[in-house]
Amino acid sequence: MLTYEDCVELSDLTEEEIEAVAQHEHLPEIVALELGSYLVHSPEGVPMIKRIILDDIEEERRLGNEKKALHLKMVLRHFVHTHPKHKAKA
Repeated sequence: MLTYEDCVELSDLTEEEIEAVAQHEHLPEIVALELGSYLVHSPEGVPMIKRIILDDIEEERRLGNEKKALHLKMVLRHFVHTHPKHKAKA
């Protein structure tokens, strides 16, 4: 049986990236993990995840949550760094 952590490792995403998808799409984390894994392995998915994280940053700033916005900027930085072949497309 696979654990949640096993699924995270198989997804090519971090838990923070999955949390960003869950927040943006208003999904439980396990469903966001499935969606994120699908997206990150599809041609258009990496730019979509980047846009999701950017939207989350904008939302946190709008709400005045600068600490959360800064955390999400670090999540975005890591995501772009670990998926460089797609960074020019988003």
